[in-house]
Amino acid sequence: MKKLLTASLLALMAGSASAEDVTLQLKWVTQAQFAGYYVAKDKGFYDEEGLNVTIKPGGPDIAPEQVIGAGQADVITTWMPAALAARERGVPLVNIAQPFKNGGLEFTCRKDMGVAGTSDFPGKTLGVWFYGNEYPFYAWMAKLGLATDGAEGGVTVLKQAFNVDALLQKQAACISVMTYNEYGQVLDAGITPEELVTFSYRDEGVTVLEDGLYVMEERLADPAFEETMVKFVRASMKGWKYAEANPDEAAQIVVDNDESGAQTLDHQKYMMSEVAKLTAGGNGALDPADYDARLPRCWRRCRPRTRRSPRRPRAWPGPTRSPTRRWPSKPARVTDAAAGRPVAAIYLPFAGVMAATWQRAAQGAGCGSWGGY
Repeated sequence: MKKLLTASLLALMAGSASAEDVTLQLKWVTQAQFAGYYVAKDKGFYDEEGLNVTIKPGGPDIAPEQVIGAGQADVITTWMPAALAARERGVPLVNIAQPFKNGGLEFTCRKDMGVAGTSDFPGKTLGVWFYGNEYPFYAWMAKLGLATDGAEGGVTVLKQAFNVDALLQKQAACISVMTYNEYGQVLDAGITPEELVTFSYRDEGVTVLEDGLYVMEERLADPAFEETMVKFVRASMKGWKYAEANPDEAAQIVVDNDESGAQTLDHQKYMMSEVAKLTAGGNGALDPADYDARLPRCWRRCRPRTRRSPRRPRAWPGPTRSPTRRWPSKPARVTDAAAGRPVAAIYLPFAGVMAATWQRAAQGAGCGSWGGY
C-alpha cells in the first residue's frame, strides 16, 4: 500500500511538473461573463489538457491589452474594437477564438427625461464607458449625424463609471449597460422596463464582437505555443458549453472563485442566464459573416480598394495583404484545431486601416480621402 501511494504521489508530481502554464487576463472582474473559464478550471478540463491555467481578474484600472503587451499574460479577453486600437498602437493582437456569438452591449434611457427614440438624443447627456468601450457609441453617433462635443444639436458625453448611478441620479438621460449586468441593476433599483427605452447596438448596426480571446501575433509563430493555445481553446469551449447547460452550477463556481466576495449567487445566476444567450450557437470560431456584419458602416464604405478587387479583398476578411502590407498574413489555426476541423476557418482582425476607421467614426469624421462607394 505504501509503495502504491508513493507511486501515485510521484505520478501526480510528474504530471504537475509537466503541465504547461497559461495565464489568462480577463477584461473585467470575476463574474459570469467569464464563467466558461472558471468552469473549465473547476471541472478539470484544463487539467485534462495538461494545462496549469492562472485566471487573473480585471478591473477599472486594468487594461488587458497593456497586460499582454508587457508580457504578463499569455492570452486575454477583450472586445474587438479595443484589440484593433491596440494593434494601431503597436500591440499586435490577433483573435484565436470568439466564444461570444452575440453581443450584450445596450443603451438604456429614462422616458421621464424626455427620451423615446434616437431623435430625442440632441441636447441630452449620455453616459458612455471608455477604456476601449467607447468606439461603438461614437460610431453610432456618427451614423446618426450627432456631434458629441456638447454643441447645439449634438449630445454631451458623460464618462460613465462602471455602475448605473448616473441614470438613477438623473445625471444622464441614457447610460451604457450590458444585458447580463447593468440592465438588471437598473431593474433591481426599482425602475421598471416600462419606464425605460432600450437600444440594442446590434439592432442599430454598430455591434462589435465582444469578449474574444486574443494573443500576440508573433507568438503563434511558435508551434509549441500554438498547440498550447489549441488545448486552451478546446478546454475553454468545453467549459462554456458546460456552463450553458448548467447555469446555476456555473454561477456557484463563479461565486466560489470570487476572491473579493462582492458577487452574490442570485445576481450571478441572472448574469449566467443572460450570458448563455450570447454564447449559445457558437463553437468558438470567429465566423467571417459575424465579423463582416459587425463592421461599422463607414468601414464598409471606406475600406481600401486594391488592384485585385475594387471593393473587397477576395478572402474577406481573412489573411489578405493590403498594398501597405499591414494586414495579417497568417490565419490563426487555433480554433479549428481545437474543434478537430480542417485548419482554415479562423480569421484575424485587421491592423491599421480598420482601427483608424473606428477612430475616425469616434471623431465624427467621414470617409475623407479613402473614397466611399
